[in-house]
Formats: sequence, structure tokens, C-alpha cells
Amino acid sequence: MAVVTLITDFGTRDAYVGVMKGAILSVDPRAVIVDITHGVPPQDLACSARELADAFTYFPPETVHVTVVDPGVGSGRRILAVAAAGQLFLAPDNGILPASLAGVGVDAAVSVENRSLFRQPVSPTFHGRDIFAPVAGHLSLGLALGSLGPAVAWHDLVRLTISGPRPTPGGGLTGTIIAVDRFGNLITDICRSDLERLAGRKSWQRLTVRLGTEEIHGIAGIYADGVSQKPIALLGSRGRLEVAVRDGSAVVRFSARRGDPVYISTR
Repeated sequence: MAVVTLITDFGTRDAYVGVMKGAILSVDPRAVIVDITHGVPPQDLACSARELADAFTYFPPETVHVTVVDPGVGSGRRILAVAAAGQLFLAPDNGILPASLAGVGVDAAVSVENRSLFRQPVSPTFHGRDIFAPVAGHLSLGLALGSLGPAVAWHDLVRLTISGPRPTPGGGLTGTIIAVDRFGNLITDICRSDLERLAGRKSWQRLTVRLGTEEIHGIAGIYADGVSQKPIALLGSRGRLEVAVRDGSAVVRFSARRGDPVYISTR
């Protein structure tokens, strides 16, 4: 049994995700379908790329990863299938795959054009159901990548610019809140490597995180290190700096939202 994962901006209120799964199972009834997330903000390519990058390494070889965040659906944009890291990836040619697979060796990339694999008729507004899903089903059954369409050069794919933390005067960094989880924790684009470069040989307890008008001194190890109802900063399971409130919600305390800046410096 093959694993097929899904990342979309469809949400779960409507039937879109369900019928995509039905289209996959119509081709491969034994496929194991895993929802990574359907909570990507509408048309947010950078968020979908980060979600895929953070998730795919936890799946077994030959997993088929389907990412449908597709503002150009129905246009002349290509649909890509890529083999990399022992796994397979399907996504529009809108920059998601080059961003999520940065630093990963890519074995092959093709443009998905074999219409015999699509559901017919193909809706111009729902390629997730009519193209991505059945193609994922065929890949999960072992169809060779080359059967999908012609090879494409990796350097010819659309690139997506994802900004990262920026240096600030005095040697600090300005990061950005990129996600808010259901616990109200604020997840930033500041990674472990950024903290290590900033701290140098100093302890992470010498780092100061500033959000709004509040400062948090030191980087905690776990959520329980915090004082009840007080904010803490820590490195979360995604390897990104988070701001949390023990026994509370950071998003509520700081009235924060995605895109807000977070500052970090040494002291």
C-alpha cells in the first residue's frame, strides 16, 4: 500500500478535499491518504512550500506528496511531477517545489500532460480532483514518472521568493510570524541555524526576543519551562523559533497575526 499526502488551501468545510480523496481511491483503492494540512491560507504559496518542506522527510520512501495551492488553475501553467529524496511530488509549476525541495537532490522532473490519466471531463477550476488526484493514484500504483509527460529542466521551473530573517542594526535579526497553531503559539521563520549564528559562543539564555512592546529573555527548552500565563520563546518541533504563553495563548496576549515582525538580539 502506498501513501499519498495532501496539502491544500481548500479548508474542510466544503466537499473539495473529500472528492479529491474519492478520485485517488477510484484509481488506487488501497492507497493510504494522509492529510498534512488543508489550512493553508488561500493562495499562499510560501506557506504551502514551508508546510511541505517541514513534513515530507517524516514519510516513508515512495510516498506521493500532492500539493494543490493553485491560483493559476485552468491557465497555461504546468503541473509538475518530481522525484526527489526517494519520494514523489505533484504540484503546480508556481514555485512550490523548488522552494520546498531547496538543498534536496532532484532525480527527475516532468510536465504532467498524459490526458489518458485524467478524469474526464476536466474541470478548468478543479484540477485537484480531475488531474492531481487521479495522477497521484496512478503513481501510488507504481506508474513510472516518465509516463506522465516530457522531462523538464529543474532550472526552468518557476521560482518562488520566500523571505527569511533580516539583519538589524546592532547585530540582531528581524523575523516574521509565519503561522499560528491551534494552541495559539506564534511560529516564526527564525530557525535553529539563525539562533546559532546570532548567539555565537554565547548561551541562548543571552538572547532576547521582542514582540510588540514585550521582551522575552532567553530561549526556553520546553513549554513547561515557562511561568503560567507568561510568554516564553523556544525552539519548536519544526525547528523554528516560537513564542508561546504557558497555560494561555500567545496570539491572544499579543493580538498578533501572520506577517507581524519578531525581533531577536543578544544582550
